[in-house]
Amino acid sequence: MDAKEELREFLISRRAKLTPQEVGLPSPGGRRRVTGLRREEVALCAGISVEYYTRLERGSTKGVSDDVLEAVVRTLRLDEAERLHLYHLARAVGPSGPARRRASAERVRPTVQRILDAMGEVPAYVRNGRLDILAANRLGEALYRDVFDDPARPANMGRFAFLDPRAKVFFADWDQIADDVVAVLHAEAGRDPFDKRLSDLIGELSTRSDEFRRRWATHDVKLHRTGRKTLHHPVVGDLTLDYEAFELAGDPGQRLNVYTAEPGSPSQDALALLASWIATPTDTTT
Repeated sequence: MDAKEELREFLISRRAKLTPQEVGLPSPGGRRRVTGLRREEVALCAGISVEYYTRLERGSTKGVSDDVLEAVVRTLRLDEAERLHLYHLARAVGPSGPARRRASAERVRPTVQRILDAMGEVPAYVRNGRLDILAANRLGEALYRDVFDDPARPANMGRFAFLDPRAKVFFADWDQIADDVVAVLHAEAGRDPFDKRLSDLIGELSTRSDEFRRRWATHDVKLHRTGRKTLHHPVVGDLTLDYEAFELAGDPGQRLNVYTAEPGSPSQDALALLASWIATPTDTTT
């Protein structure tokens, strides 16, 4: 990813989402040639010169202070994920370049695996910023059995979502999942522009999936911390599960994802059935 080009496209895409009225400017008369805010309108609301903002949008961040970035954040009404992305990109194109991140481990530590295994009643797995699933407990593997069917390792949620036709059946709201996957990968690319495996993954998905390429062009970013998913499992049917993501402080770049069902719900019954299914020895003759 070219950080300068990404910074330019990101800022253009964010100001295109706003109208002058939304930022407190008078309603412009006549036909406008651009969608959303003009550069001069962003500069006016941020309290900086048009030339200064134009340089920023073109990827020149030399001398740009945090106060200026915060003014742009407020003007463009960026959320937490978008604000972090702007800061990461501004640092990446700065005079000193982006700080090289320590490569995240490709394997989980034995103690983390023991924690996963001890969580026998809920599906859980550990992933990195590229959406590689690095480890899972048995229920997590059973829940995402279609993802693990891919012989490539580590299994990757992004590759499954866009390249495996079963994904659109497995995820009840595939469009939202697809948006989230791209937004998470986009945010990760801003955090670590040196990650060659991430660049290779994005290149593969862009080449092989029109759906991915179209979503990538929106420049949306997201912090994937909590939420709800409805899944159609090939063995136990529909499940609606809440998930929480926990950063592993001792392993930068890794996070533990845990899924739970509401007590007494059909989804809890389906999870219990899934646990019973994986506990039953397989009869290879049937």
